[in-house]
Amino acid sequence: MNGKKKFYLLIGFFQVFLIFLVFFTVNGIIIFTTAQTTQSNTFDYYNSSTAGMLGIASAISVSAGVLGSGMAIKTVGTSAIAALTEREENFFKAFLIVALAEALAVYGLIIAILLWTKIPSLPE
Repeated sequence: MNGKKKFYLLIGFFQVFLIFLVFFTVNGIIIFTTAQTTQSNTFDYYNSSTAGMLGIASAISVSAGVLGSGMAIKTVGTSAIAALTEREENFFKAFLIVALAEALAVYGLIIAILLWTKIPSLPE
C-alpha cells in the first residue's frame, strides 16, 4: 500500500472516529433515547434525533471544509511554488491565493461551531 492510500485510509478512520465522538457526546446514545421518546406521548427535544443530526452535520462541516481546503492548497501551492521559482516578485499573489484556499477550512470550522452551539443540552 503506497503512501497516498495510507493517507486516505487514515483520513477515513479519523472521520469515522469524529462521527462516533460527536454522536456519543450528545446526551448519550441518540438511538436509544429516541426509541424511548416515541413510546411516550410527549416530545422531548433534548433527547430527539435533532441533537444527533446537528452533531453529525458539524462533523461533516469540518471534514468537508478541511478536505476541500487541502485539495485546493495542494493544487494552488504547487503552482505557486513553480511560479515563485521563475519570478520572485509574484510572492504576494501566490501567498494570497494559498491563504484564500486555506480560509475554506476556517469557514467549515465556523459553521461547525455554529451548529454545535445549537445542540440542545439538558437544563441543570
